[in-house]
Amino acid sequence: MKLNFEIRPIFSALLRSKTGAILVALQVAISLAILANAVYIVQLRMEVVSRPSGVAEENDLFSINVSNRKLAEHAEQIATQKHDEAIIRGVSGVQDVTRVSQTPLSWSGSSTGVSLDRKQAASSSSVSMYVVSQSVMKLWGLKLTDGRDFNQGEFREIDANTSKDFPDVVIITKATAEKLFPGQASVVGKNIYFGTGDDAKETRIIGVLDRLQTHGAQIGAKGEISVVLPTRMSNDPYSKYSVRAEPGQRDRVMKDVEVALRKASATPLIINLRSMENDRTRRYRADNGLAWMLIAVCVLLLLVTASGIVGISSLWVTQRRKHIGVRRALGARRIDVLRYFITENFMITSFGIACGVALAIGLNQLLVSKLELTKLPVAYLLGASVIFWILGIIAVVGPAARAASISPATATRST
Repeated sequence: MKLNFEIRPIFSALLRSKTGAILVALQVAISLAILANAVYIVQLRMEVVSRPSGVAEENDLFSINVSNRKLAEHAEQIATQKHDEAIIRGVSGVQDVTRVSQTPLSWSGSSTGVSLDRKQAASSSSVSMYVVSQSVMKLWGLKLTDGRDFNQGEFREIDANTSKDFPDVVIITKATAEKLFPGQASVVGKNIYFGTGDDAKETRIIGVLDRLQTHGAQIGAKGEISVVLPTRMSNDPYSKYSVRAEPGQRDRVMKDVEVALRKASATPLIINLRSMENDRTRRYRADNGLAWMLIAVCVLLLLVTASGIVGISSLWVTQRRKHIGVRRALGARRIDVLRYFITENFMITSFGIACGVALAIGLNQLLVSKLELTKLPVAYLLGASVIFWILGIIAVVGPAARAASISPATATRST
C-alpha cells in the first residue's frame, strides 16, 4: 500500500507540535533579515572602497614629507624646493615629481570655503585645496572634461607670511562645478571667491576635472569637491612632494629617493615616505573591516540556522520513530518518508522567509532613517530567500535520510 503524503496532513501535524516549527521559522526570519541587510551594507562598503580617486595607476605613486629645515628667506626656500625636486627627478626610475600641499586619500590636508560673491554671509561650499608647484595632469593622470590645464605663466611663487597675492586661475572638479553651479553646462570662465567679504580672493575657472578625490575621500559627492591652484608657497613647516615612479619600480625608488635627499642635505632631515597604495589602505581600513565583520556574521548566521534545522529535524525523527515505522509497514517507501520531511521543512522555512522579508524591510527602514542608507533592493530579498530555501533543504536531507532508513520492525519494537 502506497502512502500519499499531502501538504494538508503535514500542516495538521505541525499544528499539533508547533513549538519546534515556530522556533525554526523565527530563526530563519531573523537570520534572513540580518543577512539581506548585512550583504547590502557589505556591497555599499565595497562600492565605497573601490571608488576611483581620479588618479591613474595609483600603485606607482608615493609622497615625501621633508621637514626639520630652518625657515630661510622666501627666495632661498623656493630655491631649496626646486633643488629637492631636481634631486628627486635625478633618481633612476622617477618619471615625474611636483611639490604639492596634499595628496588624495591621505587624510592629511586642508579645506577652505569658496563663494560666488563677496557679499555672501557664508561660503557656498568647502573644497579640498591642492596647491601645486607645476601641472599635476601628467603626474596624477587627471582628465579634463572642459577647459584647459595651467600654462607656465600662471604659476605663482608666494610668501605666505608677507604676500596677499593669490593665483588668478583655478581648476575645479566636476563635482565642485555641480555644487557651485548646478545645472550649468559649462563653468569655464566663471569667477569664484576663496572666502567671503572684502578679503575674499577672486579667481577664474579655466578647467574642469572629471574626478579628483579630496584628501579625506568622504563618502558621496563631497568626497570629490576639490580645486587645484598653481602656486609654489614658502614658509610652510614642511615640503611635500608627489612622485610617480616607473611601473613596478616604486618600492626601490622610494628608498633611493630618501637616500639621495639625505645625502644632498647639509643638515639631518626628517623624511616620511608613504605610497598612495598605503594611503588607500589606511583610508578604507574601517570600511574593509566592517565588510569582513559582516561577512563573518552572515556565515555564522547561516551555520547557526542550518544547525537549528538539523537539530530540530533530528529530534523529530527520534520522536517519530514508531510513527515512521508504522507508515513504512503500511507501504510507505523511503522516498515517501524523505519527501515528507523535506516538504515539512520547506513549509516551515517558507513561513520563516515570509516573516523574514517583512522583518528585513522594517530593519532597512530603520537603517535608512538612522544611517542614511538607501532602500534595500528587491534582489537582495529574493537572493536571501533562495539561499534559505536551499539551506533548509540541504540541512534537512541528513535527518530525513536517517528517517527513511528506519526499519519497520525496529521502529515498532517495544522498548
